[in-house]
Order: sequence, then C-alpha cells, then structure tokens
Amino acid sequence: MCGFCGFTGDIKDRENVIIGMMDRIVHRGPDSAGIHSDKNVTLGFRRLSIIDLENGTQPMYNKDKSIVIVFNGEIYNYEELRENLINKGFEFKTHSDTETLLHLYEDKGEDMLDYLRGMFAFVVYDIKNNSLFAARDFFGIKPFYYGKFDNSLVFGSEIKSFLEFPKFKKQVNEVALENYLTFQYSVLEETFFKGVYKLMPGHCMTYKGGRIKTRRYFQPEFKPEEAGLQDTIKKVEEVLKDSVEAHKVSDVEVGSFLSSGVDSSYVAATFNGDRTFTVGFDYEKYNEISYAEALSEKVGIDNYSKIISTEEYWNSIPKVQYHMDEPLADPSAIALYFVSRLASKHVKVALSGEGADEFFGGYNIYKEPMDLGIMTAIPMPLRKLMANICRALPFKIKGMNYIIRSSMTLEERFIGNAKMFSEKERASILKNPTGKYHHMEITKPYYDFTKGLDPVTRMQFIDLNLWMVGDILLKADKMSMANSLEVRVPFLDRKVFDVARKIPADYRVNRRATKYVFRMAAKDYLPEEVASKKKLGFPVPIRVWLKEDKYYDIIKEAFNSEGAKKYFNTEQIMKYLDDHRAGKADNSRKVWTIYMFLVWYERFFVEETA
Repeated sequence: MCGFCGFTGDIKDRENVIIGMMDRIVHRGPDSAGIHSDKNVTLGFRRLSIIDLENGTQPMYNKDKSIVIVFNGEIYNYEELRENLINKGFEFKTHSDTETLLHLYEDKGEDMLDYLRGMFAFVVYDIKNNSLFAARDFFGIKPFYYGKFDNSLVFGSEIKSFLEFPKFKKQVNEVALENYLTFQYSVLEETFFKGVYKLMPGHCMTYKGGRIKTRRYFQPEFKPEEAGLQDTIKKVEEVLKDSVEAHKVSDVEVGSFLSSGVDSSYVAATFNGDRTFTVGFDYEKYNEISYAEALSEKVGIDNYSKIISTEEYWNSIPKVQYHMDEPLADPSAIALYFVSRLASKHVKVALSGEGADEFFGGYNIYKEPMDLGIMTAIPMPLRKLMANICRALPFKIKGMNYIIRSSMTLEERFIGNAKMFSEKERASILKNPTGKYHHMEITKPYYDFTKGLDPVTRMQFIDLNLWMVGDILLKADKMSMANSLEVRVPFLDRKVFDVARKIPADYRVNRRATKYVFRMAAKDYLPEEVASKKKLGFPVPIRVWLKEDKYYDIIKEAFNSEGAKKYFNTEQIMKYLDDHRAGKADNSRKVWTIYMFLVWYERFFVEETA
C-alpha cells in the first residue's frame, strides 16, 4: 500500500514541486520514496513496504527503461501472472507485484486489466510515446484523482498533494456541496475542489497530446439465477475461504479489524492470524469491546482494544477531515481512524469486512420492499393522498413515515443508505442553491441499468456504485492510510462477486434475515447468535453529545463562523441544532453533515491560507 502523485509538462523547479506533493502524502508510505522526472512527466511515490520489502521500490522501470510505473494497492494473483510472464520470456529483477503489472502492460497493453485480481490505482508512462495509461480497480477500493490545470495533467492518490502544484487554484465546488447535503458524501465525479475529478471505479484513462480519455472497462452486474440453497451456501463458503486466503499474501504480519457484526467476525474467525483490533465508546450502547474479546478468545487469537474518549473523538475531527480530502458526514469514519491507529502499532496490514452488505444484501433497508407489501395493494393515487394528509398534519403520528414512503416509487425513495436533506430543505439552508441535481438524476443511470430486476437487487446496485464508493471505501482507505496501515477487503473480490451476483434475491434478503446465505455460510465458523445478529453499523453517540452544552457550543460557534455565513443561511441551520437540543426532532445527522463540511472548509480554505 502506497501513495503516488504526478504531473505532465516541463514545470519550473519540477523536482521540488514533486517533493512537496509527496510530502503531503508521506503518511501513505513512510518507508521510502522515489521520483521519475523528465520534461514531459514527473512522478512521485511514497512506499509502505508489504511485498518484497528489499526490492519493491518505485517508480519502477522495464528492462530498457522505456516504460515506468507508479502503483498503489495489491495484486493478489501476481505470482500466477508472474509465472506466466516468465514463461513468455520476461525477465524479473524483483518478486514484487509492481513489476508484474509493468510486464503485464508490456504484454497485454490496456487489456491487462482483464487479468487482475486485487485492489489498485496505477499510472504507466510510456516514455517513447509520451503517453499515460491509468486505471482504478473494479469496485473503487483505491482512490485516484486527476485534473487539468493550464495544460498540465495533475494526478494522485490524494487531492491534498495538488495543493503543492503551482498552477492549481483551489475553489469550492458548490454543486458538490449541494449534493453532499443530500447524500452525506461527495457523490459527483467532480470533487469538492473545482476541476479535480475522481477516476471512477472500473474505469481507466489515457492521456496523450493533451487529451484525456476515460472509459469503463468493468461493469458489475447482478444476474440472479435459479439455484438450490445448500449448493449456494457451499459456493459462498468456498469462494470466501479462497478470497480470505488470497488477501493474506504478504511479507509482513496481517491482522484483522473486529466489531460485533457478522462481516468482520467472519474474517477474524477464518483468517488464521494472531491479532484483532476493536474500538468502542464509554457508553454501554456504543461499545463492542466485550463482544470482540469473547469471540477472539473463542477462536484463539489476541484482541487489542481501545476506549475512545469523547474528548479524543472531538479533538480528532479536523485531522480526520483533512485526511479525508473531501467532507464526509459518516460519524463512524472517526472511529475507523482510531481502530486503524491502534492496529498500526502492531501490524502493517489489516483485513476488514467492507463489501459484504453490498454483495450479499446486508442492509436492513433492503427489507423495506417486503415491509411495504400491504400498502402496495392500495392504488398509488390513494397512497399519495394519504401521504399528503400526513405531511400537512401539525403533529406526528405513529406510522406516518411508513405511509409517506409507501406513496413513493423505489426510485423516489431510495438513494442509498443515507439521505440527509431533501432538495427543498437544502435549498432553504444554502445561500446560493444551484438546483443541481435532483437526487433522481444521480441515481437514474443505475436504476435504468437494473430495469426489470427485483427491488432488492436494484437497491444493492445503487449502494454498490454510490454509497460503497463514496462513503464506505473512502473512509476505509483514507483512515487506514492516515495511520500508514494497509486495509484489505476480502469480500470485495472479483471471484466473490462472480458468485454473489448470481444468488437469487430470496437467498439474499427474506423475512428471516438480510444477507441470508452469507449468514448460513458463517455458521460453520461463528456462534449462532453472531451469525444471526441484526445489522447494526458502527454506533457513535452524536445525538447524545449534541445535547450537551460543551458540544452544542462547539457546533453553534461553527454555525456562526465566516465559512457558515458564506455558504449557509445561519438562522436556518441554527434551527436544526436548537430543535435537536430541545428534543423536538432528531436532527443529529443533519447537523453533523453541515458541521463536517464547515470543519473541512476551515482546514483547507482558512488554515491553509492563514
């Protein structure tokens, strides 16, 4: 796991520029550094040594030094690929997966991507042809950002490295802000920094003659097939066992994160490692440490744990938002920062359970189509009338939200696992609302792609392409790398998806459970109560904190700051905070969404220029 950055063009003092960019991401690779620099392209690399500790230094060149690569990630089938390339006559100087990628590009060109199993973002520079080829992995585990500034292409693992590039002028992308208020994460291809884009998952990019071309090389697609339950359970168990084993490839010790959920518990119980890592809060409802200790003892591995104090949590927020690059309003990101910091004191690599919910149907909301079943017998016009009556009531009644949601189509009501502000709400709090975009414009391509499939599969596809990429994987990468830790996600594997995509909807989500087949497979390794445990997520007590004077005052100060006045109607956002404190509504997540943006803005646009 590493980090890279680079730019094109004969930039003045380019080696000092690239050093400044590399210094911004030193946390991604504290073990070593390397530079390639010529009048056309400058590449910088920071290394966290995991495989071939002595010889895996980058940038790495081919035999005649006509091609150079920088690469972040791990290729889990590199030994098999390496053997095939040796049989074709390629000579290897190292045992690294980086060199395997380099020779695979020489052999297959852009088609190399069809042969890979792993997580990756990389740039290959063909010196003779003065062309770049870049790619991001199938599901978006590793990040890749790029932008063109005054005829120079700038790219890297983190946006913060762009701040050192002399032609980059940072500006807030207010359209990104507007949509973040609805989704709680940066959902657009263009980031919060104007002109900086994400290379999307499953996409690759070429750059030659000043022209950027991107294309999708991999499209995850669910295709449920008829199958027997026991046969499906067996296939899931076999592919998960294979993937966990593949994700352990390393020349350093591998540990595992462990919460009370079935996903991380499954990994911890099957990876045959020695250490697991858990964090919790000093509130009984928000502490999973006792569970983790019990499971670790049962499977015979050591558990390392930490209680995060309230003060520690709040003090870390500016640092977390800096490392995130873009605002993220998921409170569990900060907990992930602390568990990564804990793990990094003992290991360089940790396995984690991301992706199981999106692949196998784990979120509780996926049961909603079944729960709304009674209401679907009522004609839609009548349901909409009932919903309008509910909205007009000056008070709340039990079942009101159920009636309102039943009056919406799936496309109207589901945008993923978080929906903070409606279009109407965000227009009321923003100083300069643009009206771009309605949430249905953003989700439409994914709903169109899954037309004709069952509602659960369509919801999973939305989460796989939006929520997982913008929230789940963003925080996993950024919080682990902030602590120089490599996190690997064995559920997010091409072979695993090849099995998961074919599972019938009823084996994924039914009246008995979400993630049903996955839970059945887990029962061979976990106690019944763990395998059957309802999806919880990582609980963080923000709704409690925001009612306490100390933290209410912190938010209040932020809501009346110059940054808040620039972008928000401060009276409107203060009402959300005050209503929450008074117990009139649970506005904790909406308040948090605004606050995280303001912390991010302060860090990048106030402190950076102070």
